Amino acid sequence: MYYVNARWLGGMMTNFKTMRTRIDRLNQLKAMQTDGTFDMLPKKEVIKHMGEIEKLEKYLGGVKEMKKLPGALFIVDTRKERNAIAEAHRLGIPVVAIADTNCDPDEIDYPIPGNDDAIRAIRLISSVMANAMIEGRQGEQNEEPEAETTADAE
Repeated sequence: MYYVNARWLGGMMTNFKTMRTRIDRLNQLKAMQTDGTFDMLPKKEVIKHMGEIEKLEKYLGGVKEMKKLPGALFIVDTRKERNAIAEAHRLGIPVVAIADTNCDPDEIDYPIPGNDDAIRAIRLISSVMANAMIEGRQGEQNEEPEAETTADAE
């Protein structure tokens, strides 16, 4: 499951190719850090690269493994994440969101009535969503071997 817990960067889904180049840059910098290239660079340049790694990790760390667009979006605060909802609608991606009294439920495909300000409510709803996603993934894995065994029987 991919996540964005800082700020939604505009064009994260509609401009997916450019976002992938930034993730490739993050991977390149991390590779430079592990293979010892930073040891040969001047201290000032290393500090600059470390700052770039921190910034990219903050904004793209949760989506760095994402190779294709998601099948759905789960959003906690719809007022704060208007850009994400607009991009999802533009691409035809369904939006599941916690709908508080101060947001418009018409722009949400699957609203979940709840308080999007209380940490306990957010933790409860997001844990139920995560467990449902994990359970769904396990169902997908169980279906694949069954399909193979029926094909072998024929």
